[in-house]
Amino acid sequence: MIKEKVKILILSNPANPHTIKWVKALDKKGFKIFVFGLSNYDKSVYENCKDVQAFSYGIDENLFIKSDGAFSKIVYLKALKKLKQIISEFKPQILHSHYATSYGLLGALSGFHPYIISAWGSDVYDFPKKSFLHRSILKYNLGNADKILSTSKVMAEEVQIYTGKEIIITPFGIDTEVFKPQETKSLFDHKDIVIGTVKTLEANYGIENLIRAFKIVKESNPLLLLKLLIVGTGSQELYLKKVVSELGLEKIATFTGFILPDDIPRYHNMITVPVFLSQHESFGVAVLEALACEKPVIVTNVDGFKEIVQDGINGIIVPVGDVEKTAAAIEKLIKDKNLRLDLGKKGREQVIEFYNWKNNILQMVKIYSDLLNPGN
Repeated sequence: MIKEKVKILILSNPANPHTIKWVKALDKKGFKIFVFGLSNYDKSVYENCKDVQAFSYGIDENLFIKSDGAFSKIVYLKALKKLKQIISEFKPQILHSHYATSYGLLGALSGFHPYIISAWGSDVYDFPKKSFLHRSILKYNLGNADKILSTSKVMAEEVQIYTGKEIIITPFGIDTEVFKPQETKSLFDHKDIVIGTVKTLEANYGIENLIRAFKIVKESNPLLLLKLLIVGTGSQELYLKKVVSELGLEKIATFTGFILPDDIPRYHNMITVPVFLSQHESFGVAVLEALACEKPVIVTNVDGFKEIVQDGINGIIVPVGDVEKTAAAIEKLIKDKNLRLDLGKKGREQVIEFYNWKNNILQMVKIYSDLLNPGN
């Protein structure tokens, strides 16, 4: 007798790299997946999966998430109606929302159980602080969940403010067979020293501070072949390019724009010293990716980063917003190759031990199994 696949209905942005990564991994584990989302997405990202279906409204998800007006309410009503239709047709055994507010609310309103919510960051750090109503919505969503998951301890502590339920830590780990030190086709000469970041170009991520710190380092070391690499896209892209121009760095700075998820390891390996200057951070997947590639990271002293980076052990920690100390940390690493190699090696060892993606998937599979087979 052929055993039927377990059906998981995932509520999440189908274009988000984290969603894609979870879906592909669960597909390989033999689950039947349906992804329900709002944003446009490239259908080719799922075409090699064995048993994945996806539905999208094809709207600007940022507009949906941020809107408190009529547009948001109309989309919610339409999305909820469609979601209930898909539940009826797909007949999932588990409903799993990846985001505690927008998708979390849709899942809660559907009334389906068993129901899982995974908190991602801004949904618990920013959303409930907007008003009493927003806080109440988050509490309602969490109250309807049978399981609540968080990618980090620090974010779990934040979620705990809004619920008395247990929070399960499910790190968003790294596939160390994909993210690893390797020779790659680079945009730069092998003699270049590349300072860079792989991050969404939004104000929270401090990329302007990176640019200004790079300027200081370049002026102090005019003979070094320094290059700046900014990987990703976002609402600040034009502004950051303007900053680069104003500082006279156009000839040695590269903006990649949007890149495909499969290309991310290649860009990590182009960077000599990766820098992540977030003003706040719930975890830091990009930092783990860089560590897995044996890179010596520079990060700000925010809780999410301090959970994975130990100052002087696998990276250097600098104060939030401190351009001068960031520049000093960059200069220290570009002038000490042995230190770079030592920090990078220890960083990869830590990722392999604590943030192995294969183990994270097995943990998620067990969570699903425990929900469907309580007491076993």
